[in-house]
Amino acid sequence: MGRWEPNARGRLQQAALELYGERGFDQTTVAEIAQRAGLTERTFFRHFSDKREVLFTGTETLQDLLVRTVAEAPDSAAPIEAAAAALTAIGGAIPDRELARQRQAVIEANAELRERELIKLASLGSAFAGALRERGVADLTASLTAEAGIAVFRVAFERWLTGDGRTDLTGHIQESLDELRAVTAGR
Repeated sequence: MGRWEPNARGRLQQAALELYGERGFDQTTVAEIAQRAGLTERTFFRHFSDKREVLFTGTETLQDLLVRTVAEAPDSAAPIEAAAAALTAIGGAIPDRELARQRQAVIEANAELRERELIKLASLGSAFAGALRERGVADLTASLTAEAGIAVFRVAFERWLTGDGRTDLTGHIQESLDELRAVTAGR
C-alpha cells in the first residue's frame, strides 16, 4: 500500500495488532509496524506517540462520551440510571469485537500493558465519579456508583469478548447492570 492511500491510522493499528499477535508486543518495532502498513515511521509518529498508544487510542473519546452522557441524563435520573446511560453509550461506541479480542490478547500477554489498562480504567472511573458529582451527587454515592459502573463494564466486556457473538456489548452491559441491581436488592 502506498502512503497516499486513506486510513493511515487504521492501517497502522491493524498492522500493529497483527505483528503483536505474531511476534509479541516487546519484539515488535515501530519500523516493522510502519513497514507492514506501507507507511513511514514518521507517519506512525504523526498518529501515535509510541507503540503502546496503538492499543489505547480512543480512551479520551470514551471518557468524553461517558462524561457527556452522564451530564445529559435527565435531572430526575438516579445516579445508577445516569451511569447506565453512560455505560450503554460506551458499549455502542465499541462495535468491533474481533479488533477488541486482538487488542485484549496483546494486553493480557504483557504485564506492562495490563498495568496500563488498569490505569486507564481508574482514570475512566475518576472521570465517571467527577461527572456524577457535577450533577450534584454526594461524594460517597458518586464514588460507589462510578466504581460499580467500571466493574459492570469490565465484566460485560469480558463476557462480550469470550461469548458466542449473539449478544452485543450493550446487551452484556444491560445484563450486568440488571445483575448488579439484583445483587444490591438482595436477590
